[in-house]
Amino acid sequence: MQRETINKDHIKGKSKVTISKLMTSRQAANYLCICERKLWDLQKSQRIPVVRIDRSVRFDRNDLDLFIEQLKKF
Repeated sequence: MQRETINKDHIKGKSKVTISKLMTSRQAANYLCICERKLWDLQKSQRIPVVRIDRSVRFDRNDLDLFIEQLKKF
């Protein structure tokens, strides 16, 4: 799994914060600027793919970006 790292300053010095490529439903909904209920509807209608890890459901950032690109109209 690919991960990005960013540096973030804290009061007690510098530390690294890891951002996963996979997002929770709340994070994905915020990323798309929609409510979680709408995200679940999109997932249920198979317009957005999900990654299932046991009972956890995660959304791949690349899939969300592809979904956005498909919605663009010129």
